[in-house]
Amino acid sequence: MSSFQRPKENPLPLKTAPGTSEFTMHTDTKDGVAILVCTVGKTVLHYDARCIGDLHAMLKAHGDWMDLGGADEQKEAKEGTVEAWGRSPKNPVGGWYGLKKGLRGRFGVYLPPLMEALGLCELEHQPKGNRMRAR
Repeated sequence: MSSFQRPKENPLPLKTAPGTSEFTMHTDTKDGVAILVCTVGKTVLHYDARCIGDLHAMLKAHGDWMDLGGADEQKEAKEGTVEAWGRSPKNPVGGWYGLKKGLRGRFGVYLPPLMEALGLCELEHQPKGNRMRAR
């Protein structure tokens, strides 16, 4: 379970790893499940809040840098990336952490900056090809 709690009225401002886009993250509950609400402009994405602890545990077990590999839901995720893990049948939820059909991707774009803000990972900030690893 995530210890990240942030009300809608006071979302956490974040930037993508390259620093090119701003977005916010707050917590909420949907159908009795704790969720992360990621707002990018007018687009709102939902992720299962368990992803924070699960991603951190996976990165710790991985033990090294991992490519982010962010991709939209409709695009294939590059194998061995954070994005591919966030939609893999082999992760702890058995599939997508993204909860809004059509907007379930971009896990490797929006979760790593939140993890960095929470002190759970190191994150690169290059124009392209960023990686993360557990702290």
